[in-house]
Amino acid sequence: MAKITRVTLTEFGFTTENIGLETAAAGVGNMAYVPGERFTAKRFAVGIDTDEGVRGEYVVSWVGTPSTYAQAGMLAPLMIGRDPEHRERIYDDLKREVRAYDHMGHGPLDIALWDLCGKLRGTSVKAMLGGFRDRLPTYASSYCGQESPGGLDTPEAYADYAEQCQEAGFHGFKIHGWLNGEVRREMRNLRGVRARIGDEMKLMIDPACMLETWNDALALGRVCDEVGCFWYEDPYKDSSVSPLGHQRLREKLQTPLLVSEHVRGLEQKAAFLLAGGSDMIHADPEYDMGITGVMKIAHFCEALGLDVQIHAVGPAHRLCMSAIRNTHLYEMALIGPGMPNMVAPVYSCGYSDQPGDLPTDGCLPVPDGPGLGVAYDWDYIDAHKTQVMVFD
Repeated sequence: MAKITRVTLTEFGFTTENIGLETAAAGVGNMAYVPGERFTAKRFAVGIDTDEGVRGEYVVSWVGTPSTYAQAGMLAPLMIGRDPEHRERIYDDLKREVRAYDHMGHGPLDIALWDLCGKLRGTSVKAMLGGFRDRLPTYASSYCGQESPGGLDTPEAYADYAEQCQEAGFHGFKIHGWLNGEVRREMRNLRGVRARIGDEMKLMIDPACMLETWNDALALGRVCDEVGCFWYEDPYKDSSVSPLGHQRLREKLQTPLLVSEHVRGLEQKAAFLLAGGSDMIHADPEYDMGITGVMKIAHFCEALGLDVQIHAVGPAHRLCMSAIRNTHLYEMALIGPGMPNMVAPVYSCGYSDQPGDLPTDGCLPVPDGPGLGVAYDWDYIDAHKTQVMVFD
């Protein structure tokens, strides 16, 4: 029986070309295409060592913020001396420990535990989950619109880029609109993209909670019905956490609502769904307490006969989707014209979430090697590290 002897959290930076900020805050929604600009982002890596010399690893894709890094540091000491196979008990203990917070530091630790347990058994997490999909149909998920010239700066630019994504083989296109939430521009944009790509490609829209009011959300939702959107996501500035407001939207719209990206974990998502707040649930192994948390959410939705959609990118996301029947498309987020996906270049095994590496059939492979099935470039991580926390 293996025991966890050390947990290491390594924060590091990496630089992305031709991306800058439209506002002072460095959130993913504020990125813009700025030719010649070099933007430095931070992520962190988790390493979990055992007394058997086997190590579990995971590098975050989206949650590399100072707050998440600090939360992971709060939780890591609770794992020392534990049997890594006891993932369910560890899940409950970590969930309780950060019950006063948003749980964002929990997911990366749980994912690294799954990697560790797969390596201890000499098998893949895909096999441990019962994954039956080998390839995942993928959709293009755009950066938000920008006010400065270039990139996604007009409805015509969105339509051009959606057409490029269609030609590249993507199975769907999702619009993230402009930060000011001006509903008439969003309506014009949605109609223009549908007119350009036709009816064969799935089209979705995510205003990212930027519409000012419920009435704005209703107005754009009626255009979703008009153009046949596959889903309508996180519309207005309640931050997509109000079940009553979204239940009222569902009464008036035909397009399915995909909500709960910002509602954290199994119990809260279950309550939101049962209160009528959505048609489909959003889940993310980095956001929702790991692979353990996501599979609980997926099985709850399956029990109700409803669908779940995996948010964002990463090997853990692909592995979860491989084992879920009631789901649809893998999200390559976020991308735009001339703008790479801001995931860290830390894979030494060929794994990629960049649009240029999408196969011609628009489907990405599911890793099936030991553990998560990916290999990390620790030389790169160590060469770019900014701080390290070690717990033993």
